[in-house]
Amino acid sequence: MKIGIVVFPGSNCDRDAEYCFGTIMGHDVLRLWHKDGKLPSLDMIVIPGGFSYGDYLRSGALARFSPIMEAVTTYAQQGGKVLGICNGFQVLCESGLLPGALRVNTPNRFVCKNIHLLPEVKHNMPTASLDPSRPLRIPIAHAEGSYYADRETLSALRVNGQILFRYCDEEGRVSDTVNPNGSVDNIAGISSKNHCVVGMMPHPERACDALQGNTDGLELLDSLLGFWTRI
Repeated sequence: MKIGIVVFPGSNCDRDAEYCFGTIMGHDVLRLWHKDGKLPSLDMIVIPGGFSYGDYLRSGALARFSPIMEAVTTYAQQGGKVLGICNGFQVLCESGLLPGALRVNTPNRFVCKNIHLLPEVKHNMPTASLDPSRPLRIPIAHAEGSYYADRETLSALRVNGQILFRYCDEEGRVSDTVNPNGSVDNIAGISSKNHCVVGMMPHPERACDALQGNTDGLELLDSLLGFWTRI
């Protein structure tokens, strides 16, 4: 696959994404600068984590107005595949490509640690290749990762199979006690209705190398990319 990685001022996980998708997974990776108004031919776009524009207003709120996001929005509306990780998830929500919003963590502090994710697995979802009984251990690192959506939106997410991951314990139990940021319904990742746009707060690209002692993130990304090549 040919994968474009968007770089904003303040992005700090673009190299992680480049290493994961390029060196580890063997895809053709191209860096995309935030001022680029046009996109080359791509199979997928990644909006990585970091602090786009310093997050001075609201995480992702300024990046949403970058020239490249107009092109990314058009790309997504035409069925293009887009993955937003951490700050990238925030950018996608601010851009209206995903529903809901990311709020300040509860409690009000930066959280950086390994957590567990329980995938929602159905044949028509980006998680289709994952084991629904095996939690994935994935790192998080954010201060505004508490996902929020109103009751009507949450209902639509459930009905349409758009909730991909929930925070859980190492045994796969979903509860408030293991929710690291106060996300409604323990939500850690969602997709658009057509499953072509995916956003998640955890960092799978930081758990893709055997030298790190954890390749759960690679398994997650393999499922996502495999699904996207089939639709």
